[in-house]
Amino acid sequence: MTAAEKVGGAALVDFHCHLDLYPDHQAAIDRCEREAVYTLAVTTTPKAWERNHKLASATKYVRAALGLHPQLVESRSHELALWKELVDGTRYVGEVGLDSGPKYFRSLDLQKQVFGEILDRCAELGDRILTIHSVRAVRLVLDMLEARFPSGRGKVVMHWFTGTPAELRRAIEMGCYFSVNFAMLEGERRRALVAAIPLDRLLTETDGPFTQTLGRPSHPVDVSMAVLELARMHDIDGLAMARRIMRNLKSMIG
Repeated sequence: MTAAEKVGGAALVDFHCHLDLYPDHQAAIDRCEREAVYTLAVTTTPKAWERNHKLASATKYVRAALGLHPQLVESRSHELALWKELVDGTRYVGEVGLDSGPKYFRSLDLQKQVFGEILDRCAELGDRILTIHSVRAVRLVLDMLEARFPSGRGKVVMHWFTGTPAELRRAIEMGCYFSVNFAMLEGERRRALVAAIPLDRLLTETDGPFTQTLGRPSHPVDVSMAVLELARMHDIDGLAMARRIMRNLKSMIG
């Protein structure tokens, strides 16, 4: 059964997946094609871009994003120059952002410097779509977006958003989209936060292979579980929710 069949035949969207971190990169891409899941293959370093872009360019359903992950900035900040060389060649940027969790707080100042330069370049170029990491740093991320990436210069997707209700409202007012995975729908507090996201700002993701589905690493096909749970949350059927998310994707990318 294809992913689309699981939700009544509609196409599905996985807007944040690390396809190059599965044991067989090509097989992971082939599966996206076979299952008909529109997938954004994020990268964590600019050096990973070339292979991701080459493999994705041959497909209908996969696109690659150019990233410099905040958790890697301490060891990879020297790759920012390469990121700047490559960004002219893609609309999609990610995974980028900030992480002030205990393991990465010491590099936060460097993260802010790198993220700021990324935002400046994206604003200069325009028409970029960013998928943003904001662990324990939502306020800082939103502050930097307001200062350095005006809403008319591109689109922002908050990946695995874990901010406060007030931060969510602020992000909504700023025009952000939100990619939701199944783990975000577990627990009352998480569900309440997701329920407050307007339907026209919803996208879905797996963040595979870092999430688990049925005891094994999630694949883009598993985004159907998030779609079905979001449908239950909003009291509509899975087909309607899948179509809503696809409309959101098309509206965002233009």
